[in-house]
Amino acid sequence: DGEVHINELKSGNTEMFWNPTSEVRRQRLKRHIVLFEEQTDFESERLWQHVTSAINKGDQHKATQEKFVLEEEQRNAARERRESGTEWKPLLFQHDAGTNEWRYKYEDLRPWDPLNDIAQFEKDGILQTMERHLSTRMSNHKATCINNQITRHKRSAKDCRRRKTSDQPSNHSQNTESSCSTPESVQELSDDDGKYLGFESLCAQCGKEMNHLKEIHSAVLSLQKAQQDIHR
Repeated sequence: DGEVHINELKSGNTEMFWNPTSEVRRQRLKRHIVLFEEQTDFESERLWQHVTSAINKGDQHKATQEKFVLEEEQRNAARERRESGTEWKPLLFQHDAGTNEWRYKYEDLRPWDPLNDIAQFEKDGILQTMERHLSTRMSNHKATCINNQITRHKRSAKDCRRRKTSDQPSNHSQNTESSCSTPESVQELSDDDGKYLGFESLCAQCGKEMNHLKEIHSAVLSLQKAQQDIHR
């Protein structure tokens, strides 16, 4: 949070290397931390509290001592587990045999989605992302609209068959029933298949939300371009 300078010992010149201005601070991601009293014994802030306190006071000797105490406790615990044959089972990490490395179990490597992702936080050691779920709501609403349209189409198809069979002699009922254009398996239709049933467009709400999403996406792209120009 403070200024960083480069001191050239030979010439005695000092050069500004980093200056976290108020503008820089405004661009930083908001930091969320678990309250100290809610942390477990092995969380870093609680585990290293005495080392951190000594560093903040500028007491390097005390910090080294506290660090040694922590490391010695860890070595003793590992020795006791080894002697008793107790297997250590990490809660948040798993061993990757291919790379021979430990990996975080709940890592999220997908790109950040500015239209859907709001914030990322940790709860009980598990990394989680708060999302808007707008796309999910739209997909569900779209599926509901199509299902309703298919239901209406099936109902009209049944009425069509009923009228045909009542108007024609019984020996022609099989032929007239096939004359109605009814899909063989309506339940298996996908969203795009709605076109074949004459559902060229979805309901007004779907179209409105789709246009709203396009406007948001366009605005985000414009902001990203402006930010790139400013950085350049």
